[in-house]
Amino acid sequence: MPGDPALRSDSAPLADRAHALLRDVFGYDAFRPGQGEIVEAVARGENVLAIMPTGGGKSLCYQLPALIRPGLTVVVSPLIALMRDQVRALREAGVAAGALTSANTAEETDAVWDALHDGSLRLLYLAPERLASGGAQRMLAEAGVSLIAVDEAHCVSQWGHDFRPDYLRIGALRRALDAPLAAFTATADAETREEIVARLFDGAEPATFLRGFDRPNLHLAFQPKDNPRRQILAFAGARKGQPGIVYCGTRAKTETLAQALREDGHAALAYHGGMEPDRRREVEERFATEDGLIVVATVAFGMGVDKPDIRWVAHADLPKSIEAYYQEIGRAGRDGGPAETLTLFGADDIRLRRSQIDEGTAPPERRAADHGRLNALLGLAEAVECRRKHLLRYFGEAHPGGCGGCDLCDRPPDTFDGTEAVRKALSAALRTGESFGAGHLIDILTGNETDKVRQRGHDGLPTFGVGRDLSKGQWQAVFRQMMGRDLVRPDPERHGALWMTEAARPILRGEDTITLRRDTIDRAREQRPAVRTLVSEEDAPLLSALKAKRRALAEAARVPAYVIFNDRTLVEMAERRPATIDAMAGISGVGAKKLERYGDAFLEVIAGEAEAVHPTRRKLAGRPAGDVYDRLLSAQADLARGPEGTDKPLSCSASQLAKVAEMRPQDADGLARLLGERRAERFGPAFLEILQAG
Repeated sequence: MPGDPALRSDSAPLADRAHALLRDVFGYDAFRPGQGEIVEAVARGENVLAIMPTGGGKSLCYQLPALIRPGLTVVVSPLIALMRDQVRALREAGVAAGALTSANTAEETDAVWDALHDGSLRLLYLAPERLASGGAQRMLAEAGVSLIAVDEAHCVSQWGHDFRPDYLRIGALRRALDAPLAAFTATADAETREEIVARLFDGAEPATFLRGFDRPNLHLAFQPKDNPRRQILAFAGARKGQPGIVYCGTRAKTETLAQALREDGHAALAYHGGMEPDRRREVEERFATEDGLIVVATVAFGMGVDKPDIRWVAHADLPKSIEAYYQEIGRAGRDGGPAETLTLFGADDIRLRRSQIDEGTAPPERRAADHGRLNALLGLAEAVECRRKHLLRYFGEAHPGGCGGCDLCDRPPDTFDGTEAVRKALSAALRTGESFGAGHLIDILTGNETDKVRQRGHDGLPTFGVGRDLSKGQWQAVFRQMMGRDLVRPDPERHGALWMTEAARPILRGEDTITLRRDTIDRAREQRPAVRTLVSEEDAPLLSALKAKRRALAEAARVPAYVIFNDRTLVEMAERRPATIDAMAGISGVGAKKLERYGDAFLEVIAGEAEAVHPTRRKLAGRPAGDVYDRLLSAQADLARGPEGTDKPLSCSASQLAKVAEMRPQDADGLARLLGERRAERFGPAFLEILQAG
């Protein structure tokens, strides 16, 4: 959309007005790098997409233009706490701002409506869910909206980690109000940016500003898990009295870790989505106003955190993706002061994140991309050089490295030339058709003659036993680093089978070398007792896929998942991998009715497609009569036109074949009673041979 002519015709006065408001209202002498040109583009009425680092001053880029442009600016924001904080700060600065949220008191809501009606309100904050109301759209149409600002615009991405369905209504709102739209986010890869443009701007390219992702005031550090509670307590203990956030993967862990921190002398509170709304608001308020408070939270404590002086962020568990990691650490040091981060990671974290991707409902190409994003985070965790350089490279930004602000620059890791080990691993994957996960490939490399290795003849491969110099744990560390370099990825359509990416080919061909970290490999030499799991690492991706299918069927039928099949049945499917309806019938917990209802669906998950089976034959599945039926059917096909192939076509019905298979007559008379004289004459000798053979 072209900008407003009245504002676009003279850019110098606009710049002067922007700087005057910056100084007089917001109290700053100068814009941060990149802010000024975004402010002017938004104030001119251009459609704008701005990707700015967390803490880079996004809110000012729509708050200040709202004071330059006539009329009302609507701000769509995802969290109530964030809206309330921004409204409070704007009012303190003398700006007429309000929010319509479910947390408002009746008096607050009345005051906002009064300001809307008398035209004094300059900024109105709304949650995206409010856009579902037709009354809200009518109200905005009557209020004279001149600008729509969208905070956390990546929430429009249907496959992103923060998707909010009501964000999909914003494009229609823009068209209905015929107002310019400015969208802001702190993290959006190229794919998400395309989705934002398509959904918010109808595919018309907005003025796009991609600002640097570097946050030089954040110190980056990763550690493998080694008594993670002790590690978190030590990290927090060294920063006692400083406000911080600890992110956990489960609600239960937030409670237990918050308790441990309190017992260690810290002021600490848990926060997660299972808490009552009033309790969550209390924690948000206390964190915003108290000094030195630690919040131990799931990612539910997310985008609404606007506290500028958070001095540290720790992850007790590996985040979901590199984008989630960047957003979550970005909540520290928004005031520009030094802040520290620590992320713990372990093999169980990685398995959990892989299974969450595999059990998701995203299409295969999106799940493959999500595995790539997780690989990128593993690459950051296992990096051999400056972490900042590695992180910024992912976002397409160059950095010379040697930042002095990460643990690897503080103390470079012990590395070695891992080219030979990686080539062995890649060779094992290729020689087995890229059809197996790391567990089976490690058995081949270490010469472990499992039943699975022998059954597939993999003990005869040239790569069998060539990696005996490393233990199973050390090979797991090698594969983890290979995934971190995105040399191999799990295939969600083939239950975690590793396939080789283009990045691996130069190494395999001897055109490139690769450096690995020796410290993480040596640490794996002594294997701790493995955590008990339902299935082996090799079968875990298939179990995840079976659970995803079960959940989809349960949701469609509106029944608990165990009503479809219990976990024990799915575990047996994952381990035995039935490929036919007969094999499926042999799985414990698969009765005739469930076989009929769900057999094909689960066979498709296991084998890629279900065999076409006549309903009559399906009733014989798993019984000896089923095998007899198949042999009778094959003999009938050979004799359909007689022994010489010249007779008139003749066949038995499926029910006739089933009766023969079940009753097993042993002479021509018995067969004739079931089939009739004509069919008994054509097929009798061949059928009796099958029946008498058992």
